[in-house]
Amino acid sequence: MGRSRTIRMKIIGLLLVPLASMVVLWGVITAVTASESLELRQYKTLWKNLRHPAYELITEIQRERLASAKLLRGTGGRTDLATHRARTDTATGEFRRLSARSKDRSDEIRTQVEAVYTHLNRLDGIRGEIDAGLSDRLRAVEAYNSIIDALFSLHKRVALIDDIPIYEQSRVVIDMAYAKELLTREEAIALGPTTTAERRLFTQLVGNRRFLIDQALGELDPSLRDTQVSLIASPSYQRMRRMEDQIIAGAAPQGWLGTTDELAKAFDDAQLKASQMLSERAEPVSDAVMQRALLLAGTCFALMIVSIGFSLRMGNRLSKELGALRLAALEVAQERLPEVVAKLRKGETVEMPELSVASTTVEIDDVGQAFSTVQHTAVEAAVGQAQLRDGVGLVFRNLARRSQTLLHRQRIQLEDMQHRATDPEDLDDLFRLDHLTTRMRRHAEGLIILSGATPGRGWSRPVPLLDVARGAAAEVEDYRRVTVEPMPGKRLAGPIVGDVIHLVAELIENATVYSPPHTPVIVRGEETARGFVLEVEDRGLGMSPEHLAELNERLASPPEFDLADSDKLGLFVVSRLAARHDIRVTLRGSPYGGTTAIVLIPADHVADPEPETHVKEPARPMMRVVPRD
Repeated sequence: MGRSRTIRMKIIGLLLVPLASMVVLWGVITAVTASESLELRQYKTLWKNLRHPAYELITEIQRERLASAKLLRGTGGRTDLATHRARTDTATGEFRRLSARSKDRSDEIRTQVEAVYTHLNRLDGIRGEIDAGLSDRLRAVEAYNSIIDALFSLHKRVALIDDIPIYEQSRVVIDMAYAKELLTREEAIALGPTTTAERRLFTQLVGNRRFLIDQALGELDPSLRDTQVSLIASPSYQRMRRMEDQIIAGAAPQGWLGTTDELAKAFDDAQLKASQMLSERAEPVSDAVMQRALLLAGTCFALMIVSIGFSLRMGNRLSKELGALRLAALEVAQERLPEVVAKLRKGETVEMPELSVASTTVEIDDVGQAFSTVQHTAVEAAVGQAQLRDGVGLVFRNLARRSQTLLHRQRIQLEDMQHRATDPEDLDDLFRLDHLTTRMRRHAEGLIILSGATPGRGWSRPVPLLDVARGAAAEVEDYRRVTVEPMPGKRLAGPIVGDVIHLVAELIENATVYSPPHTPVIVRGEETARGFVLEVEDRGLGMSPEHLAELNERLASPPEFDLADSDKLGLFVVSRLAARHDIRVTLRGSPYGGTTAIVLIPADHVADPEPETHVKEPARPMMRVVPRD
């Protein structure tokens, strides 16, 4: 009796599970397809409440922008400008009234509408600057441009629709409308003689407009293209192109304003006609989507009934086999694959056993084989990635070694030229070339570090840390800003001198790059209980605590080099060099508002000062290095 009850409970459970699943699936498919139909129907509503009033507002702002440019040029009157401002205010009020109806739409549309409101609120300030004479023509035109760009962003967001053909054509029509906007910008800039800056901006606008039109004409379907082609092929458009070339050359052709006004109106008519045609296309498509939704709903209901019967027959057996397959798959995902990837990163050879699951059905066997295939594919991908990483490292290393050889020869030749030169100016030029060669050598060493190898320069005897700091300062471009303060006479072990110079040079270069050019970069050093500390302090803008924490984490635990993260190459090189010699690099805020990099060199690498009886060589601004190649 108890076993029968258990069997019945299993049967009921097997019945309810597929039934509930199919009901959910049926509801999802019906809801999705119905929502597609409603969205297509809303396309026409959005055209009436958002896109069309936005087009009208864009047109009025374009006219007000032109009238403002005329006033600033001295060819227009305030009466005409006041008329256009009134028309813009009317169009703005109409846009606000109609767009308020769209606030129950998606969050993206509502956000974009609010962005347009924000830009429209700046209109009074733009007008006030023009009236007070505080704005020149370029500034006024750019201010109006920002409002129009916000309106075009709204166009692009509203044009998003699941029907790909309608969306593609709508996007192209918007591009054509923006080409007309670029034409009106040209019109406002080229009123009368132009300055060099105005001609430069004018040339950019002409190139962008021509590119947009050429690209859009090739993507429009025939019914939308005919109107656009007739406009582009018209004598007025060709005359306008010749005038553009004359303006770019510095001339001021007659009839420019009349020609562009005529073309702007023709563009407006063409865009409105194309947009209305797209709006009309959406409605029949939505009907077809609704019919498809009903058909899919009926089909899903029939399949649901069939699936319930099939589930009653196969459910019990499949549940056991699928459970075993699930356990095997989890073992692969959680244990085998992570272990294989870890071994591959260490360069070890791996073997992957086949994933086998005892099954009485072909389907479960196929799924098991599929998991085995996925497993092998993942391993092959990991192997390929490791080989690619090694190959990239080898390329870096070979290129860097070759560069090192050439740079070494170049430095020998420069040194010989310096010995033979007598003119102070020639010596100064040779010193600059020598400094440039030093910087190039450091970049070549950076490639070697990326490859995982060791740079080729080193010293056989300890070097005073003061000379190490000076050598690092000499390897940066803006070395004149670097001040190396006196420090104790401790010396650095010769084998790591080259790496420490490279490490400190990277930190000094970052300090010079990210601080104002008139501020100094201070390098100081002192002995500590655990070794020797070098500090590199700049007086830049500093970094947020979060950013400092992130960089310190990278410096403490060097990540694998990512080719896509090459903008942080210096940080990666520093972290690699520091980890190689157990050096600790920490970033913190500076009292001057900038950033201080603290380099703690362990005591094992620091030697006592050279005895006083020895004669020291005079310090040189740059340290000669002979590559080991």
